[in-house]
Amino acid sequence: MRKLAAAFSILLAVILTASAQQRPLITDDIDITPPGSIEIGAGVDFFQDAKFPLSGIKGDLTRVGDIRIRQGFAANVELQIEGVIQQYLAINSRTLSPIPLDVTGNSTNDFGDFIVSAKVKLRAETKRLPAIGLKFGYEMPNTDQAKGIGTNQINIFSKIIVQKKFGKVVGNTPTFNAYGNIGLGIMTAPLERFAQNDVVLYGLAGIYRLTDSVNIASEVNGRINTRSVAPLGTESSGQFRIGTQIKASGLRFDAAAAFGLTKFSPRTGITFGVTYLSPTIFTPAK
Repeated sequence: MRKLAAAFSILLAVILTASAQQRPLITDDIDITPPGSIEIGAGVDFFQDAKFPLSGIKGDLTRVGDIRIRQGFAANVELQIEGVIQQYLAINSRTLSPIPLDVTGNSTNDFGDFIVSAKVKLRAETKRLPAIGLKFGYEMPNTDQAKGIGTNQINIFSKIIVQKKFGKVVGNTPTFNAYGNIGLGIMTAPLERFAQNDVVLYGLAGIYRLTDSVNIASEVNGRINTRSVAPLGTESSGQFRIGTQIKASGLRFDAAAAFGLTKFSPRTGITFGVTYLSPTIFTPAK
């Protein structure tokens, strides 16, 4: 209950005072939410053959309430919070766990770890050169490692964002928007004292405007372990996603299929969501 209250307190604080990636993608774009507005996205994910090496559990994962919130703080600064309200895992197999678990039966559930971050647009796009930005933040230990789904560790990260738009712009949407991320994540090693794993973060995404209200979106995104043997819970992971965005009634609906790229990634998955961009609700400080 304490973790539940803390997570909801953070979420409500951001909504009331306070955009993340363009659903259904997880690669960061460089676009900044208009100052004084907030963008709220929420979705549901289903992943088959999800793997959790720290607990030795494998199964089918359902994530309910995949929340992504972006707040325009200034013309080139955005604050973000993202996380999952509840995760449910139907267990398919288990191996001996190196940590004590509080898991009975063939299922378990837990909160997801919430991420708080800031994105800064350092350079606007020109006719020939891309826009450049920086994102940095940290992952909070909201999960309970005994539930077998999370690691309950604090991780920090920073990444560079590069983006270039091509073609005719209609309603602020270009024909094709290409962007990528490269960065460093510092992940705490759950079983080793005074140890961490420095992983390379990467992402390459594209959004193609099929019509004025329908986009096709795709990406490759993940992390690469830099050690010969990754500490449990910090292994390489990656996904390929392809899906669509549909604009209707002032909302953006999305859906995508996901395919794992490493042996520690879920084998396949699907995601559904909706995003709302508010009008200006407060005047940022100057």
